[in-house]
Order: sequence, then C-alpha cells, then structure tokens
Amino acid sequence: MHIGYVSQAGRGASDAILADVVTLLTAQGLRLAGTVQSTAERADRAQCDMDVQVLPDGPSFRISQDLGNHAKGCRLDPGALEQAVAAATARLDGADLLIVNKFGKLEAEGRGFCALIAEALGLGIPVLVGVNGLNLAAFQQFSGGLAMPCGNDPRDVVAWAAAHLPSTERQTPAREAAE
Repeated sequence: MHIGYVSQAGRGASDAILADVVTLLTAQGLRLAGTVQSTAERADRAQCDMDVQVLPDGPSFRISQDLGNHAKGCRLDPGALEQAVAAATARLDGADLLIVNKFGKLEAEGRGFCALIAEALGLGIPVLVGVNGLNLAAFQQFSGGLAMPCGNDPRDVVAWAAAHLPSTERQTPAREAAE
C-alpha cells in the first residue's frame, strides 16, 4: 500500500502543486485517475469558485455553491463532489496513479473520495492526496499512519510517485526518466 500526500499552507497552494505534478506525470506517459482542483476568483464575490477536473481529460465539476458574500457556512456542494467521485471511479481501471485533490471535510467523515482511495490501494495503485492542516489528523487516521509526506516541490512528488509504481510500470523509458 502506497499513499502519499502534499500539504502546503495557503489558499490553492496544494492544488497548484498537484496540477504541476499532473502536468509532469502526464508528459511522462503515466495514466492518471482522480481529480485536480482549480479556483476562480470573482470580482463580485468574497469567495472563489471551486472546480475539479476528473483525470485524465474531464469532465469538470463546480463543487462550490454560491451562498452569497456574507455566508459563513461550508460552500462545498456534496452532490457535485459525489458526481466527481463517480466519474473518477469510472476511470480507475488501468490507472498508474490515483490523485485526489483534497482529503477534506467529507473524507474526514468517511465519505467523499474515501471508498475510491481504498479501492485504488486494494488494486495496488499508489495514491497521492492533497491534505490541509485541518484534516491532516483525520487523514493520518484514515491511512492508518502509513501515508508518507511527499514534500511540496513537484519534482519530489513526481519522484515519490515513480518510486511507488508497480515494477512493471517502471520498466518503460518514460517512467525511468521520472525516477
């Protein structure tokens, strides 16, 4: 079982690292499943819009709800997130690596991407997860303390991924370059 994580403070910082990792791994020919998140600032709103793209090539889902400028509650749209999970699950077959944009509130409650992460690990597919500080303890509990920090430099994260691919995957020249 190989599960790693990135955790960078700052709005969207872990998302940016994972997006860079996806670009690097895709260029090396790896088959990726999962999601990456992007945010879009809006001049007329205090909060950004949150979208996830299902790897490798979409679709994208808006996972935030527009609750207005004065709303204080959670803006996550659980229904949209579940749609993204279902779409990512449908693309898991044949993947070299599962990337999950965030182990967030739903995952801390045992929902969201938890079943997909467990399925990938059960199939021997390494998993890379973005985790914020608020949910790190829940993530460590979920992973049984086996999750490894991968650092926050995309090259280090790519090296972690390359080192944990099944040995048959590491035999190709594109994958050897990742190591």
